[in-house]
Amino acid sequence: MTFAQLRTFALVAELGSLRAAATALGVSEPAVSSAVAALRADLGDPLFRRTGSGISLTPGGRALATRARELVRLADRTRREVGQASTVGRLRVLATAACAEHVAGAVVAAFTRRVPRAAVDLTVGSTDCAATALVEDVADIVLGVRPAPTAGHLLESVPFLRYERIVVAAPDHPLARRGRLRLSEVTGYRWLAGPAGIEAGTEEEHWAAGTGTPPDVARHESEAAALGAARAGCGLLLALGHAVRENLRGGALVRLPVDGTPVTGLWWATVAADGRAPSAARALQRFLTTPDATTALLSRPTRQDRVKPTVRVELWS
Repeated sequence: MTFAQLRTFALVAELGSLRAAATALGVSEPAVSSAVAALRADLGDPLFRRTGSGISLTPGGRALATRARELVRLADRTRREVGQASTVGRLRVLATAACAEHVAGAVVAAFTRRVPRAAVDLTVGSTDCAATALVEDVADIVLGVRPAPTAGHLLESVPFLRYERIVVAAPDHPLARRGRLRLSEVTGYRWLAGPAGIEAGTEEEHWAAGTGTPPDVARHESEAAALGAARAGCGLLLALGHAVRENLRGGALVRLPVDGTPVTGLWWATVAADGRAPSAARALQRFLTTPDATTALLSRPTRQDRVKPTVRVELWS
């Protein structure tokens, strides 16, 4: 039994097909079949049976799939730790959508300037996958919404930014000239948001729940795009206060005095609390509470603040 065979079988079990596993590994399907056949002979179990829709794991196959995933993750982690023994290494950061758009790039860039040997992969993910990403060793640290811990796994979260969200709209919006507004008065209007909508687990979600009726939320590719739609009169936006300051001063938007606003929330830096978090993740977590990080968070974006090429941004869910 080899790690290569275990990695192959883990993919077969996950994807439900030898052909899909071969494609993911970049090898031929006979090579995958050969690896699985070797495991069958070694363990004395057929591991799976073919069905009309793919494969069905035997009880032994299910047990092996679980163990294989654990061993593959352990092997990958060991490989990274050996590689990081003399350097800071590569840091995998998962940021929830709003945090990724507004601050994650700036603070990661500031961190890499302080620790130039750190190479960072910055991934944008949903709030409901954040804890799983840490538990399954997909990410080293999560920035943004505080993940809810999963059963049997402890997480360590440190707050690093307090923010406020206010309700804004175009000056000609029907609610723009009204006085104090109750939540029930705004639920019938279209709301605008970034790709995550009203993010799960946030104070914004708790506030919106007070309306009694879920608002009609139109999601855009970014909060910046949602802001543009709000300026065009397309709906209401629960916007970050500092992000719309200039629009309010210039008259492109007006603030609506809705009950419960401003909504105050926190963004957190979270790592696994079981000792698995690499030193670079804890270094970034500590850095986020320093004056240098605060300066990066509060400063306006400049060419120098742009993320270095060591940072790769992709979507993960």
